[in-house]
Amino acid sequence: MAPPASRRTGSNKKAQMGVFTGYVVAGIGALIGATLLIISIWRPETFSGIRTAASDVASPAGEIGAEARTEGRGIFAAIAGYYRAGSRNAELEREIRIARVKLAEAEAVEQENERLKAVLALSAGQTEPVAYARLIGGTSSSARRFAYLSAGRDDGVKPGMPVSSPMGLVGRVLEAGARSSRVLLLTDPESMIPVRRATDDVVAFAEGRADGSLRLRLVNLGINPIREGDVFVTSGAGGLFRPGTAVALATEITKDGAIARLLSNPAATDIVVVEPVWQPEAVRAVTMPDASDQAEGD
Repeated sequence: MAPPASRRTGSNKKAQMGVFTGYVVAGIGALIGATLLIISIWRPETFSGIRTAASDVASPAGEIGAEARTEGRGIFAAIAGYYRAGSRNAELEREIRIARVKLAEAEAVEQENERLKAVLALSAGQTEPVAYARLIGGTSSSARRFAYLSAGRDDGVKPGMPVSSPMGLVGRVLEAGARSSRVLLLTDPESMIPVRRATDDVVAFAEGRADGSLRLRLVNLGINPIREGDVFVTSGAGGLFRPGTAVALATEITKDGAIARLLSNPAATDIVVVEPVWQPEAVRAVTMPDASDQAEGD
């Protein structure tokens, strides 16, 4: 008797058509994914509208989550303070930390005011905030460091505006939607701001690191004057951030500067303040080409 013919999946037309359709769908999906990936790398701003729209949709849920997170954190802090020591209340400890930062800021502002009065005979006024908002989300698993605000264009928020908390500078607005915004945190690898030591004129650049810390790189190389525990504040160079806002605390000394800890930890921050750009004319002069240069280029 002849052996039976081998049975193959392709002998069944319905199964064969199903397999073929699966391959076609998978190929189309891979092609679409590759196209979107190429577009996102080549022109990241293409999807900014989609991101801001999605952030606007998720903003109410984020505000509810932020409120619940704040209430839960307050309960746990009260319990921990009760068991640690009766007199060491969690709220008092937080106020003491803020007071220390504010003292360093006040010293830096006083020195900055004396320098301005002596050189320019000007007295700086208090900056009026643009908006108060909640941090309603952020990146935790990505190498990039972003956060999301519950305020947007409808509240007067614009890209480039500084974002700060009572503990110091948090970052700057990167994209603004109608009711929410995306913030580039100081710890993002693409972030770099000019800073100076709060007690003198030791200037440096604070660069973000993926591990959540900052690298302080001295502008003037030579003998490293930084010591552990030094507080660094914004210098005002570039015109984006007002001078004297607390930024970081030096924790480890390096050859060209130090590794620093961000004073305003976004993970422990709830309410933030969006401030206007300190000197918009200076920022425009740096970011926009001069008209005469354009004429010469033409």
